[in-house]
Amino acid sequence: MSTAEKAGTGRGKEPARRAGSTADGPAPDGTGRTVRLALAGAGAAVAALVAAMVAGGAATPRIIPGLPDEGMLTRWGLPVSKLALDAAGVLTVGALLAAVVLLPSDKGLLGRPALAYVRAASWLALAWAAAAAAAMLFSLSDAFGMPLTDLVADPAFGNYLTSYAGQVSQGIGLTLVVLFAVAVALFARGAITVGSAGGLLALALVTLLPPALTGHSASAPNHDLATTGVAVHLLVLALWVGGLAVLCAHALRRQPHLEVAAARFSALALWCFAGVGLSGLFSTVARLTSVSELFTSAYGLLLLAKVALFAVLGAVGWWHRRRTLPRLAAGGSGAFARFATGEIVIMGMAVGLAVALSRTAPPPAITPVDRAFELLGYTLPPEISLANLASLWWLDLFSGTLAALLGGLYLAGVVRLRRRGDAWPPGRTAAWCTGVLILVVATQSGVARYAKVLFSVHMAEHMTLSMLIPIFLVLGAPVTLALRALKPAARRGDRGPREWLTVILHSRYMRFVGHPAIATTVFIVSTYALYFTPLFEAAMEEHLGHIAMTVHFLVSGCLFFWVIIGVDPAPHRLPYVGRLLVLFATMPFHAFFGIALMSMGTVLAQGWYDQLGRTWGVSSLADQQTGGAIAWGFGEVPTLIVLLALAAQWWRDDDRRARRADRRADAAAARTGGSGDAELDAYNDYLARLDRRDRAE
Repeated sequence: MSTAEKAGTGRGKEPARRAGSTADGPAPDGTGRTVRLALAGAGAAVAALVAAMVAGGAATPRIIPGLPDEGMLTRWGLPVSKLALDAAGVLTVGALLAAVVLLPSDKGLLGRPALAYVRAASWLALAWAAAAAAAMLFSLSDAFGMPLTDLVADPAFGNYLTSYAGQVSQGIGLTLVVLFAVAVALFARGAITVGSAGGLLALALVTLLPPALTGHSASAPNHDLATTGVAVHLLVLALWVGGLAVLCAHALRRQPHLEVAAARFSALALWCFAGVGLSGLFSTVARLTSVSELFTSAYGLLLLAKVALFAVLGAVGWWHRRRTLPRLAAGGSGAFARFATGEIVIMGMAVGLAVALSRTAPPPAITPVDRAFELLGYTLPPEISLANLASLWWLDLFSGTLAALLGGLYLAGVVRLRRRGDAWPPGRTAAWCTGVLILVVATQSGVARYAKVLFSVHMAEHMTLSMLIPIFLVLGAPVTLALRALKPAARRGDRGPREWLTVILHSRYMRFVGHPAIATTVFIVSTYALYFTPLFEAAMEEHLGHIAMTVHFLVSGCLFFWVIIGVDPAPHRLPYVGRLLVLFATMPFHAFFGIALMSMGTVLAQGWYDQLGRTWGVSSLADQQTGGAIAWGFGEVPTLIVLLALAAQWWRDDDRRARRADRRADAAAARTGGSGDAELDAYNDYLARLDRRDRAE
């Protein structure tokens, strides 16, 4: 029996055969319809690209005699290669998404249709790498302002290409795509489990990011907001478009489990629709300085066209949920396939518009001639004060989205338990909400602005993210809440969110990083490795570096305090005395770190702070010494909170043990007629023997 057949032997088993479907493979007439679908989507994307480039002026730029001109081949070859690059990446993500999420599995093994999609992802990833290589050649021609044929004929072409691929941000991004796409293609050939395919899906999503993050978003006035908005926009759009394209092919080929895949994709598409809308809005705000630019610039008009397509897709998705999904559940797949094919054509047009937007310059923004503005994305704030820290709020899209997801999903889980009639301790909810609230203050208020300008404020933010917020998040027991709130998979052997969470908790990786020695080492060593190497200055100069530091501080802190005061299930449990020893052995290292900062005579990341040109406040070295003092003294408050939480947990654990022992004793007494306590019964027998001996004497 195949894995696909095994997956249908449990609960929710679908009929063995539907009209024209087969359990072993595609219907004979499905390939032609799939090819026509691919041609229709590709044709719509190319038509939209051509129309948008002509309307936006990118197809007919003003050529000044005597200045470099890349030529007609590069002018059209670059956007077409980028369109192929995006299409191959989106389809690779869609094929892996179908294998990992949309189609049912059998105890961690991929079914036959899922395996076919993983193999297809391997070939698509090779096409992705080839398109990235072509885009790199055309980008090099565009950067040099030379026709590609002349550039290739130049004897120094190899040196040009090597320098572009290794030193220019756009070239580095395309090089990463080539390397990662080839890795996806190679590893997909041997992937047979859901876990391995899930890892490839994560790698494919990461591979989408480098080209987008080195385009217009990197040069936008608010480049932090633009960069994060583009990254989120691209990821959710790839899941949405790629998943729908593969789902349409699945329907046209009349593969099994179509209604299951369609229902799962419908739930995912709703989140993708919201993510695309919000990220697109923030990206637009970051690039345009006024609403009028939407109607007076070619870039704005193309954005409006993309918004119109987005609205049409939302209406189509609503119609899917209301009409075609019920028909599909009743056994009719024709209406779904026809309707989804039209949706693919619209999505192809949206992808073509997106590529044309990348070749259309946004309206020029009037920005201050200020190096600090170029680095920060905002003007240098005034001298620090409590009033400025409380009033100069700044939207960090990544941290804000993270806080919204953490708070919203947790409260949704609590509400689901309450509606089901289950109780959830209010103290855990209060702890979680407190951690999320502190996260918002630390990353959205004036603290976030000054953290990029003053090392002392950065250190206060670092200590808050790694030593204060994780305490409250860990006490909120989010994993326990998720395991209780999430529903099991409808099919036996399949993996839904609850099963994935269980697999991750019991994985070798979690057993490794969850070991007290490893968690403590990461918590301590990573701080020294960050600040006493060039890594800190490199992270300060890039917005992605700030995001990486935020994530690392939160994750390493949560991992460490999970070992100490964690309520959620853990692969290793220390006794309470051992937890106290780990806590007291760790805190001095932060004090030593603070002392080392106060004793240094050189400024960390001096190149970054010198470029900002700050003229108020103390010197960078004096501010760094203040940051060292903060690191040295900050640990007292978190240590006190952890000790109080640990004492409460220890007392509750002893109380539970005592009550459990009393229940066992009562049960034993009921069975034997004694007290239920073996030591007490033995002592009573001893006294009885002494009494009998005294009476006999």
